[in-house]
Amino acid sequence: MTSVKAIAESPGLSSIPSAYNFQKNQNDQQLSISDSLPDCSIPIIDFSLLISSCPEQRSKIIHDLGKACQHWGFFVVINHGVPESLMNSMIDTCKRFFNLTEEEKRQFEGKHVLDPIRYGTSFNTSVDKVFFWRDFLKVFVHPQFYSPTKPSEFREIAMEYCRRIREVARELLRGISESLGLEASYIDKTLSLDSGFQILTANLYPPCPQPDLAMGMPPHSDHGLLTILIQNENGGLQLQHNGNWVNVNASSNSFLVNTGDHIEIISNGKYKSVVHRAVVNNMKTRISLAVAHGSSLETIVSPSQEVIDNENQPPAYIGMKYKDYLELQQSNQLDSKSCLDRVRI
Repeated sequence: MTSVKAIAESPGLSSIPSAYNFQKNQNDQQLSISDSLPDCSIPIIDFSLLISSCPEQRSKIIHDLGKACQHWGFFVVINHGVPESLMNSMIDTCKRFFNLTEEEKRQFEGKHVLDPIRYGTSFNTSVDKVFFWRDFLKVFVHPQFYSPTKPSEFREIAMEYCRRIREVARELLRGISESLGLEASYIDKTLSLDSGFQILTANLYPPCPQPDLAMGMPPHSDHGLLTILIQNENGGLQLQHNGNWVNVNASSNSFLVNTGDHIEIISNGKYKSVVHRAVVNNMKTRISLAVAHGSSLETIVSPSQEVIDNENQPPAYIGMKYKDYLELQQSNQLDSKSCLDRVRI
């Protein structure tokens, strides 16, 4: 299938092919877009306080982290310790990948959603009824590290970047565990994060001549526990919050973090995975880099018995092996929380 980049660079392109004409569903049409919220703002988590030796500072930030997971399913992480130069290098090497020739990129096309290196377009062209204005590269980077052979520097930069991101994710999950009234190591140990699944997804959203008719990625929630995202200077991420689509405009050198379906499952619904989408524009190319973190692929993820007991509530979700959940989501059309709905009791 032709990449969106190739379509966008077609001489004299003034309209999108009909296959990319995205029709919003009725529920989505009813949501307005809010650039700013007068009564609240997107939560900001100071990572340096989370790893602080001061009990009072750490206690407060854990409380804030819990509130962010409960009311937003999303937060911005600052002072995380990952060098901005490394973040920029990761964006740059992904840009160089997408600038390879079509023939070079096709060497990395995958045939199955669980292939460890997979270049493609839209989301899953075998099931998409409408194509999305997006090219992507997905790479499994933990517990086994894979990398495309081009560009040559991709492997070294991605290996270091993903290692540093994994450290941030595990510390955030310790804080989330504590915010649920669990031991700090609960999620780490219960879900075998030493062999936890980590996948790097680079997204390219070229300029679109009719951005109101196309969609970069449709409304959906993420699999796994946490997704940590960075982007170039061009925004396009929107969150669903209190009946609005909220534009996310993060400062440089920060991480955008959203909770995935498995945080909602582990917390038995106390914390929510956030529905989000990617919109496109007609001026600039957006590149985003999302790193998803989950349990080991063979781990069955189910509600925490401790949370069930503490909240005095019955289990709200059935357990499912992470590998099966991932394949279920990636093999079907993206539609809000349709995958999570399949495991609700």
